[in-house]
Amino acid sequence: MIETLRNAWRITDLRKKILFTLFILAIYRFGSQVFVPFVNTEAFTEMFNQQLSGTALGVINMMSGGAFSSGSIFSLSIQPYINASIIMNLLTVGIPALERMQKEGGEEGRKKNAAITRYATVALGGLLGWGNYVLMRSYNVVTEDSIFAAVIIILTLTAGSAFIMWLGEQITEFGVGNGISIILFASIVSRGPAMVESGIALVQGQGTNGWLMLFVILILAVAAVAFVVYITNAERRIPIQYSKRMVGRKMYGGQSTFLPMKVNMSGVMPIIFASSIASFPSTIAAFISENARDSVNSWFGPQSWPYAVLYLVLIVAFSYFYQAIQFNPVEIANNLKQNGGFIPGFRPGKPTVDFIRKVLNRITLFGALFLGVIAVLPIIMSNVLTVQGLAMGGTSLLIVVGVALETVKAIESQMLMRHYKGFLE
Repeated sequence: MIETLRNAWRITDLRKKILFTLFILAIYRFGSQVFVPFVNTEAFTEMFNQQLSGTALGVINMMSGGAFSSGSIFSLSIQPYINASIIMNLLTVGIPALERMQKEGGEEGRKKNAAITRYATVALGGLLGWGNYVLMRSYNVVTEDSIFAAVIIILTLTAGSAFIMWLGEQITEFGVGNGISIILFASIVSRGPAMVESGIALVQGQGTNGWLMLFVILILAVAAVAFVVYITNAERRIPIQYSKRMVGRKMYGGQSTFLPMKVNMSGVMPIIFASSIASFPSTIAAFISENARDSVNSWFGPQSWPYAVLYLVLIVAFSYFYQAIQFNPVEIANNLKQNGGFIPGFRPGKPTVDFIRKVLNRITLFGALFLGVIAVLPIIMSNVLTVQGLAMGGTSLLIVVGVALETVKAIESQMLMRHYKGFLE
């Protein structure tokens, strides 16, 4: 892998794309250290660490790389864009006109869909910005209680979320990999030093038991990373046979190939979407009152059992949802039939569709349960070992490993286009 990265660096185009991606990430991290005006950021950070870090707002803080708790202009991070994407995907499935625009409109249809998502992101950013202002005002960390200060705070947070969306689009277009995913990756990785500090505090606070607990956690983390990589790369290959046909004096077809179906077809998106939805009740309660926050967090806090169950159900549901919009068995069967292909043992048409759908449902269930177990297991460990901070470890792990693998594949595809050996040497 190091040798391949070295080869990638030698390619001028790839080197420029990598440098551009790093430059955008540097801008993002720099912006995370710029604070919202009219807010006592030190008081807000202290209040967050004492009262809100164990709530669902901790998930938002984790995805923003700590920008939320520090009162940064990037406090909302990519949350508005994620929520806007969820809404657009649901509307695309439910509204035929949007579905036709996306599927039949070609490049122009995709541009219109992206434009609608941008507008929805700005609208949701304004709504969440207002919610953040209400939260800050309720905890008396706003230095000036006026309409002018409120407008400035809300507009700053909204502009920050829109700017992050623009940065992600620039990475996608001119850099390497999916921009939004890479920004999320950078946010989570930036919390690495804080996680190391928490591990040291755990050891110092519990002595020998702390060292043993830390060793067990590290072993499980390494095993989880290996398991995540293995399942992410796993696929079910359905054999495809093409019939022979004469065209003039030449014989065409007759070759055998396979239809690859990835076990984890939807990647990390079900995790991201599920965490956004599962944290919604706790987030709303935090904006209402302290009593409401404590009451809701007892049931839907990120370390509670009901949250774990809801989180698992949402991950499975979003996995099937993404499978439904990404992979159409009827379309696959029709394409095979038109090109003279068939699955051995199944007639073209409905039998082929039923077989593909059956295999797809089985591997989607396995992939969804895999994502759910990795995400929920740290929550269970956090309750059993009574250790704070583990509840979000599974989500962070899946996102980091998934985005890293996707980015590696993007670099590999760029290298294969230039006749270099890739990572699968």
